[in-house]
Amino acid sequence: MNTTTQTSHPIPADLLARWRQVPVPIAVDLMPEQQIDPAIRPLRAAGRQPRLCALAVTARCEAPDFGAVLRALECVGAGDVLVIAAGANETNAMIGEILGGYLHSRDVAGVVCDGAIRDTGALAGLENFAVFTRHITPRGPTGAAAGEVNVPVTLGGCRVEPGDLILGDDDGLISFPAQKLATMIDAAEEKLQQEEVWIRRLFAGDPVSKVFGLD
Repeated sequence: MNTTTQTSHPIPADLLARWRQVPVPIAVDLMPEQQIDPAIRPLRAAGRQPRLCALAVTARCEAPDFGAVLRALECVGAGDVLVIAAGANETNAMIGEILGGYLHSRDVAGVVCDGAIRDTGALAGLENFAVFTRHITPRGPTGAAAGEVNVPVTLGGCRVEPGDLILGDDDGLISFPAQKLATMIDAAEEKLQQEEVWIRRLFAGDPVSKVFGLD
């Protein structure tokens, strides 16, 4: 079992607050290569899923072994998100009610699992706890010795490093490299403002051709 210290990039609180206002579609438009496979879906129905804006603590699992998840509990803290890279395994859940409830009690922001989870009713009932997963199964893990914690992982086709920013909402997920957050936030806010202008002009009756600059 390889457990490393998180490679952290200090992110000012005010910068994180600005990113919390950015919807995932806006972020994906800016960095489409960082989109996480849309097959990893929110657990809750649209309109009920808590938004996710949190720093990644990674667990690379060798399913059906979930040892990395157990070790990651010692690393994850308030405001983090546990990112479980389980190779899209669908047969064995890597996390459920017990560990999910423990994370929630520590004010962890949520869980993203490229694999399977279980006890979905209990997990969906945790207030302000965002859960995204590729699969759901009632079958649990069968070992707790393998895997790695706080190492770069591939999650739904996207490279995620410890300390990267994970944004999630009803539409899906994106992973932002921590070192790009400061340089990309202005572009994200400008795009969000541009969409607000489009909405105002459309509902004010401006011709679509003029709103979107069509020939």
